Amino acid sequence: MKGQVIAIGGGGFTEGRDPGLDAYVLQQAGVKHPRIGFIGTASGDSDRNIANFYSRHVQLDCRPSHLALFRRTPDIAEWIASQDILFVGGGNTKSMLAAWAGWGLADLLRDAAARGTVLAGISAGAICWFESGVTDSNAGVLGPLPCLGFLAGSCCPHYSLELERKPTYQRLLLTEAIQPGVAIDDGAAVHYVDGRPVRVISGSKGMSAYAVAPVDGALQTNRIPETELVEVY
Repeated sequence: MKGQVIAIGGGGFTEGRDPGLDAYVLQQAGVKHPRIGFIGTASGDSDRNIANFYSRHVQLDCRPSHLALFRRTPDIAEWIASQDILFVGGGNTKSMLAAWAGWGLADLLRDAAARGTVLAGISAGAICWFESGVTDSNAGVLGPLPCLGFLAGSCCPHYSLELERKPTYQRLLLTEAIQPGVAIDDGAAVHYVDGRPVRVISGSKGMSAYAVAPVDGALQTNRIPETELVEVY
């Protein structure tokens, strides 16, 4: 795909942490006072997540707004076209994608990226851009989920914080239940430009992102090739 995607593994404003990641996302719009729109579908437009979004972003040099799909919904195409950045929150990825399909959001988001709008998101809002992701959309079960396919391969968020994420992702890769891809720690992000990873952003000390793939029956976890590491904490 054409355009920018910033996939964040976890943390950020939703948990009152990692303000450097939010500032980094805003900088990528390349304009003064960027308009950033929050899409909280994965949490059912949670009032708490929306409040956390505004609480963080009113402190930053930007113009925040949000899109509601579970209340009276505005003209979505018009709202998306008015944003410099679209930020997707975490929650239930499967339910989010189903709701988006009903409203035709995938095409609108792809077109927005091609026009220069930055796509960003955390957890569910990170894996949704890939061909597939590791999700806990079903209670108590981690497993693969087909996603939008804007970016090649798979994505596993919360890689180092949630104990079951790493072994589950490794098992899915070794059994070829999911494509090779990237694993992202809470407090870290991967920045893609035109479908290629160009930068790993660490918003908390020691947090990073990794390329994970099976090779000759064993897993290899390495630094994502040809990417710059940027620390923003």
